[in-house]
Amino acid sequence: MTENNIKLTPKDFKSNQEVRWCPGCGDHAILSAIQRALPELGYNKEQFAFISGIGCSSRFPYYMDTYGIHGIHGRASAIASGTKVANPKLSVWQITGDGDAMAIGGNHFIHVVRRNIDINLILFNNEIYGLTKGQYSPTSKLGSVTKTSPFGSIDNPFHPGELVIGAQGKFFARSIDTNIKLNKEIFIEAAHHDGTSVVEILQNCVIYNDKTHAYITDKEHKADRQLVLKHGEPMIFGANNDKGIVFAGTKLKVVTIGEDGYTKDDILVHDAYEENPEIHLMLINMHYPDYPVALGVIRSVKCETYDQRVEKQIEEVKKQSDIKCVDDLLRSGSTWEVK
Repeated sequence: MTENNIKLTPKDFKSNQEVRWCPGCGDHAILSAIQRALPELGYNKEQFAFISGIGCSSRFPYYMDTYGIHGIHGRASAIASGTKVANPKLSVWQITGDGDAMAIGGNHFIHVVRRNIDINLILFNNEIYGLTKGQYSPTSKLGSVTKTSPFGSIDNPFHPGELVIGAQGKFFARSIDTNIKLNKEIFIEAAHHDGTSVVEILQNCVIYNDKTHAYITDKEHKADRQLVLKHGEPMIFGANNDKGIVFAGTKLKVVTIGEDGYTKDDILVHDAYEENPEIHLMLINMHYPDYPVALGVIRSVKCETYDQRVEKQIEEVKKQSDIKCVDDLLRSGSTWEVK
């Protein structure tokens, strides 16, 4: 990426379009966090491209003063993949929702992760179809009462992090829409990661699924129900910073520091760079009320990207080929003159 000599600000990334999300929608805070993160990357403004599919979140490219494509339902991963491979110097950001990515776009989602194409995939997870007025989505909780599940959903929901690990993903992070500071930090780290960076944002839809994440976001309890992970730091949380995560046999366990003989030295230290995904999968699958919900960068592992391999293969083929220009191509094989 080309370093930018001109100091950019969040205002430089705000378009002249009216932001038409509902008042109170979590999308506003996510937009703000991304606009604050981009100037810190040091790239030229023309090196950013935002790609979306269909859904409330997919209006995002209109609100960014960057290159952008508003694609079709479920196909943002395919469009973002092609954009990056064809333009490897672009910083490509895919904006998608839980329906757009996990349902009609589910096949594209797992393959962009598997291929490890160098894009930043931001998944807005409000556990509902908001744009089409409140149908249950692939991430809706079991038993969710919606317009299309009036007696409660009987589907087992997808957990995006599990899909990322199952597709051999190298980067997964999770956050909450209203935590702009944490989101900004995650977006910067995702952008610096080479490969597919998946960031799940637990986002609130105030109209059709209000307070779906309230069990971990309300001010009174959030300190005891959120574990914000930092690489190299112990997994300590709680209003008094007196709770932590340890191994108990083959499972994770919540303990209180100072009770039952547990000290800070017993608390697990987060290693986002560990190649073996087992501990990362355990952290992804921690659910309230048995555990706090893990936030922050959970997994960040280095691996050669698909686009790097494409470029390398092209260079190898060019070296071996006798065709060096269009004239060589036209005169290769059987040729004849027409008089």
